[in-house]
Amino acid sequence: MARMLRVAAVQYAVGEDVAENLATALRMIDAAASEGAQVVVLPEFANHVSWYSGREHARTQAQHLDGEFVTALGRRAAEHGIHVMANCTLHRPDGRVAGSNILFGPDGAVLAVSDKQVLMGSERDHVDPAVERTGVVETAIGRVGLYSCMDGVIYETPRMHAVEGAELLLNSLNSFALDEASLHVPVRAVENKVWVVAANKVGPLVPEHSIAAVAEKVGVPVDRLHGAGESQVVAPDGTVVAVGPRSGEAVVVADIDLDLAGDKTRPDGTDIIAARRPELYGPIAEEPRGRTAPAGAEKVAAVVLTPGPGDDLGALLDEAVARGVDLVVLPELAAHPDADPQRDPDPALAPEAIAARLVGTSVRVVTSVVDAAGAHVGLVLGAGGVELVQPQLHASARHAGLAEPDGDGIEVLEVPWGRLAVVVGDDALYPETFRLAALGDADVVAVPFTVAEKHDVDLLLLERAAENRLNLAVASRPHPEHGGGALIPLSGDFTLWGDWEGEFAGVISCPEPVLADGAITEATLRPACATNRFVSRGTDVVDGRPWQLAAVLTA
Repeated sequence: MARMLRVAAVQYAVGEDVAENLATALRMIDAAASEGAQVVVLPEFANHVSWYSGREHARTQAQHLDGEFVTALGRRAAEHGIHVMANCTLHRPDGRVAGSNILFGPDGAVLAVSDKQVLMGSERDHVDPAVERTGVVETAIGRVGLYSCMDGVIYETPRMHAVEGAELLLNSLNSFALDEASLHVPVRAVENKVWVVAANKVGPLVPEHSIAAVAEKVGVPVDRLHGAGESQVVAPDGTVVAVGPRSGEAVVVADIDLDLAGDKTRPDGTDIIAARRPELYGPIAEEPRGRTAPAGAEKVAAVVLTPGPGDDLGALLDEAVARGVDLVVLPELAAHPDADPQRDPDPALAPEAIAARLVGTSVRVVTSVVDAAGAHVGLVLGAGGVELVQPQLHASARHAGLAEPDGDGIEVLEVPWGRLAVVVGDDALYPETFRLAALGDADVVAVPFTVAEKHDVDLLLLERAAENRLNLAVASRPHPEHGGGALIPLSGDFTLWGDWEGEFAGVISCPEPVLADGAITEATLRPACATNRFVSRGTDVVDGRPWQLAAVLTA
């Protein structure tokens, strides 16, 4: 039987008056309860606008678990007999002030407190990060995970909950970035096949008396320093089933079936949680060493080939090479019709035949093949032959006839224009794979792939580029409904508090993909941009992850 649950994400503005903010929170909980919500999620920093004059000011505005702000929220949850997740700056027992999610049960009791793990920009000046993590919370409605805003701009925090069996992720946000709603919120649902309920702010995120000065420092127009709204409920397949407006108060309600979060399978039957290989992920839970590789080239010409049923892939490859580009990526198992490893390969697309096509050029071609041992491997080919062999790391049901993957990591190849890694086939489904590539200082990742679900490219792979500061070149035979590959170049406009080439338009950490259009798609990648990993002052999106808390991912 379906386990139906009505959930609500509420969005509203928060100012400097704590009592007024509490009244607003209670009013919005009442509004959600009046629509039958059994779970209500409030936005981040519900007690006070998130900008403070200093650390001591933040401490004076922080709440206590036994104080009126928190206990009033618990009483209201009990009054309606519902679960509520609220976020506020909170005094912690060890003396820290944290940004904390508090989950109340239907009797008003505090079921869990989860501190924010990754702090964004000025938050680092005012509050402290988590020193331990809160795992999945077993509740009467199901298994629930809690996280906040920047914790969802990287994959680790939601992933840890999913690995522990979460069915429902509750996310509080305090964000002016439009890419939260378009990318970072929904991708956490589809990559883990769980439900996500995310509540964002609207209204100014900085006090009116300071907003002009802050806008000038951050490099963001005043009208962009407002919560971007679009609170939403996302299904395990990445479908946004309900979403609020970009401005104005809203109660976003949806009826969800928690049982849908129990199915972790891809169309071919691969279980994306069971197929993880934690023994390979050790570096994810180790202190990053910082980027040590030099910057790559400013610009690299790249092509992805996405041939349709009637296209001659060999002829397409010749055309791409003739363009004088730097990199060409072929679909997964390009030499085999329909990417079926059981069908005989085309000798014209064998590695030695491709290398022969490259004589006299500096082009690198990436493809994947079945090697002599019967394993699926990616290859980087140059005029001199094979330059890199990258085994597929994760098993996939559609390749059940091939040898069991036994690779032990992601290799990175030095080429004249930067550092190139290859992610083979369904390894692209695992955020851990690209994290390993980023920790290896890759600039560009070539992905010979097969699209099988509707959000494989526009959410999953787009996020892999965004959260890791990696240029991606993805090639797939086109899916009849879900498209083919894409080229995803990084932008130089990335770090807040810095100089941008263009005017800030609301997007912080989301590259602009060039989706495959026809059999040959060309675009310019920017390896040098991979060296800039600071999304805001003091916030390194690659090395600033909660690695100390990530043992769950490597166990």
